[in-house]
Amino acid sequence: MREFAYERPSSLDAAVAAFAGGGEAALIAGGHTLLPAMKSRLRQPDTVVDLAGVPGLTGISREGDTLWIGAMTTHATVAADAVVAEAIPGLAALALLIGDPQVRNRGTIGGVLANNDPSADYPAALLALGGSVETNLGSYDADDYFQGMFATALSDGEIIVRVGFAVPTASAYAKFRHPASRYAVVGVYVAQTAAEVRVAVTGAGPGVVRWAEAEAALTASFTPEAANGLILGGDLNTDIHASAEYRAHLAGTMLARAVAAAA
Repeated sequence: MREFAYERPSSLDAAVAAFAGGGEAALIAGGHTLLPAMKSRLRQPDTVVDLAGVPGLTGISREGDTLWIGAMTTHATVAADAVVAEAIPGLAALALLIGDPQVRNRGTIGGVLANNDPSADYPAALLALGGSVETNLGSYDADDYFQGMFATALSDGEIIVRVGFAVPTASAYAKFRHPASRYAVVGVYVAQTAAEVRVAVTGAGPGVVRWAEAEAALTASFTPEAANGLILGGDLNTDIHASAEYRAHLAGTMLARAVAAAA
């Protein structure tokens, strides 16, 4: 890790200014992605801008049919919050499955969504729940936000302020976890509203995706049995943990478990 300047701004405007101050800059929230990348010299920023001192980036509230979570809110807070548990219990359960206690007490929802790791959990929830990402420059619907492996609609230096989740009538998440990292080998989030059923899959391919075939089956019958025989298609990952074929079948199993939990 080479020498760098460290900035801890006390306002959102100051954070934006610090990022644009010259040279390569990086925003840091929980640090679980940036710091390992810096140690291995995959990232070598001239300036690190710490968002921990920026007010207004934490907190959880419900406004009508939308649950809002501040970008710097930790996974542990989401998992334990009574407002989340009442509005979207599936989201609270998802947060409890992230990493271990150390990760959950340091990692943030905004950091996860800004990084968009293809095996992360929150992207599946945001996409399935038809959520939105608000930043210092505007907002993005979930369907437009995710743009492939580690890619999002965010512009360079754009800062996530809060994340909105539409409150469903029922939802749940099921994932097959890697035993060491706790990342999803395959994770499936299912959300049912009065208008539609949405299903999002993480871990299986190069990024989070909606599963149209599963959505159609669950629209006809929102039961675990509707998942019988469903096999995820598309460009799926093959690695030392699982083959593409295994992930394709595993998605159906996780789908059935998620529907059973939601029901």
